[in-house]
Amino acid sequence: MAARVIDEDPQLAYEHALVASRKAGRVAVVRETLAIAAYAIGDFALALRELRTYRRISGKDDMIALIVDSERGVGRPDRALEEGRTVERSALTPDVRVALAIAMSGARLDRGEFELALGELEIPELDPDRAFEWSPALFSARAAVLEDLGRADEAAFWTQRAEVAASALGLDGEFDEIIVEDGLIDDPDLDDADFDDDLADGQDEAGLDDAESAEDDDQDAPPAAGPADEAAADAPATEEAEEVSGRSAEDDA
Repeated sequence: MAARVIDEDPQLAYEHALVASRKAGRVAVVRETLAIAAYAIGDFALALRELRTYRRISGKDDMIALIVDSERGVGRPDRALEEGRTVERSALTPDVRVALAIAMSGARLDRGEFELALGELEIPELDPDRAFEWSPALFSARAAVLEDLGRADEAAFWTQRAEVAASALGLDGEFDEIIVEDGLIDDPDLDDADFDDDLADGQDEAGLDDAESAEDDDQDAPPAAGPADEAAADAPATEEAEEVSGRSAEDDA
């Protein structure tokens, strides 16, 4: 359901993804779907939490661009840049590498670092003579930075290349600022009746990762000492006291 409505009604997609996460919260694609839906409605804090959970469960870095951009969304461009530097870019697929470059460039712009923002986009995929699925967004991002730098002629060139690439790909000039892999689930078993029933429960989405984090903390934390443990801990001290008392009695005799 989330996949069917994400473009037309992001809020509804988010609500369906939330229901799915309550049914299968340990499934990576479910957490990824909730993250994308949360990002779509501008809930960047929730998106970050779900993206990190997805990365922990799946062991993948394919959503790193969305993590970086979500950090920007909560007003932390410095943290966004740190997150982007944690991955080995050569190990990423071209589309993810391009999306990451665009997000990193955006973080540089947030910091007012226009030249560095332009430098983030200097990647092998920046080829004005070839068009791939990521080309329109990459070319357009470069044009925007050049415009900020006052280099109007160069900006116009890259804007034109973005339009040509979009036309060649049949996108008619419409493309996402950041390209991410489509991880939205479309579960035929999750019908509208299930959605309405679960949504009526009024569960708070904040409890999703809180419960998981608490469970992880419980597994890592040492077991709490019970009455039997406390008694065992006091036993050596009691025996030692008795021995000392016994020696003192012998000395008096």
